[in-house]
Amino acid sequence: MKEFKQTIKGTISYNGIGLHSGHVSTLTFKPAKKNEGIVFIRTDMKGNPEIPADIDHVVDISRGTTIGVEKATVATIEHVLAAIKGLNIDNIRIEVDGPEVPVADGSAIIYMELLKKVGLVEQDAEREYLEIEKPLSFSAPADNVDIVIVPSDDLKVTFMVDYQQKALGTQYTTMQSLDDFEKDFASARTFCFLHEIIMLKEAGLIKGGSLENALVVANPDTPEDEIKRLREMFNYHEEINVGPDGLLNHTPLRYYNEFVRHKVVDLIGDIALLGVPIKGHFLAARSGHKTNVELVKKLRKLHKKQVLQRIYQKKKLSEVVFDINAIQKILPHRYPFLMIDKIIEFEDGERIVGIKNVTINEPFFNGHFPGHPVMPGVLIVEAMAQTGGIMLLNALEDPEEYVAYFASINNVKFRKPVSPGDTLRFELKVISMKRGLAKMHGDTYVGNAKVCEGDFLAKVMKK
Repeated sequence: MKEFKQTIKGTISYNGIGLHSGHVSTLTFKPAKKNEGIVFIRTDMKGNPEIPADIDHVVDISRGTTIGVEKATVATIEHVLAAIKGLNIDNIRIEVDGPEVPVADGSAIIYMELLKKVGLVEQDAEREYLEIEKPLSFSAPADNVDIVIVPSDDLKVTFMVDYQQKALGTQYTTMQSLDDFEKDFASARTFCFLHEIIMLKEAGLIKGGSLENALVVANPDTPEDEIKRLREMFNYHEEINVGPDGLLNHTPLRYYNEFVRHKVVDLIGDIALLGVPIKGHFLAARSGHKTNVELVKKLRKLHKKQVLQRIYQKKKLSEVVFDINAIQKILPHRYPFLMIDKIIEFEDGERIVGIKNVTINEPFFNGHFPGHPVMPGVLIVEAMAQTGGIMLLNALEDPEEYVAYFASINNVKFRKPVSPGDTLRFELKVISMKRGLAKMHGDTYVGNAKVCEGDFLAKVMKK
């Protein structure tokens, strides 16, 4: 059954203070075109710069998620994005007249209610998903984080945290479907620990923080002088105390495990940076913005691969990224100088793996060591160069208008001869890309045996 993209029916605004900057700003949600995605617009800056809310524009994840284009940035966008994705909104424009979105009550619920109030409308564009077809894992041992994504017919999240803190301890939750987000997760508020608040305040951050927009956790035996110091920092006149549950002023919880549920809110907001909805089950332990963003980078590569398959393959072949028809759309070469049969792995801008089946019918065998057919080494090098060229040219919207010229080929080594019947596997990795120049290292294998390697420097130029 087809699903269609959505935007909002009209315009609606919210005014409030930013958590870190303390800057009061107005956020205005507006409808967007059918393939525009989620876009923030800084209306307080000259030219009203637009910033797409996607992984390519993330510029800081130290305290929340910040996106930017050149000097224009928008900070702490994760709760707004969570509300947008929680309602399955694909396209929306968000105007903001300051460097940070309002924190509201520290959750996503206020923004969800605003968007529901203005209403949603379907658009004439079919919704596409990133479908997780096999388990994908991500670990950050230094941060004690593990995430696994497994196939699922819907977006599901299972999350666990285990804080070394009396009030929190270990918490666990599961979101069975995005339909559960509003009721069971969207109201969960952001939280931090008392020692973090003091440190952040001394660093000139959380200028807009208060007990009204965050849960503050402390040990029940927190010294009185530390509480007094907090009151003076925030200029509180009311009494502050630590309840037996470890919360300042014993703030009532909205869910018994509100802390881990807010982690789900952050995750939903961060995976919105992928730009497409996901069908997969996230199993996460202790993940935060930093690791969420790294995960989305991996998912972006997987999504690009799926898009390429849809573009170039008449039917989905899991073992092929580009078939020969796709290769001919990208490379200018033709018989007898097209040296690649298919591409089996592709990580945009990072890595590519190509295949060539060597047969006795290759034209060069007639004259290269007749009676003892051996593939010319220079043609193995050429085939590696063509494989790297596919990766470079495919990054362009119209690759047929460009050509990849190789400026230098260095450190070439030939290790074993290649004979008819061999299958060559070319593996190229990008070492660096700057100012239009790409440096790559290539290895060629027959089975597990390396037969050739070399370093390539290439430049893409218009024909």
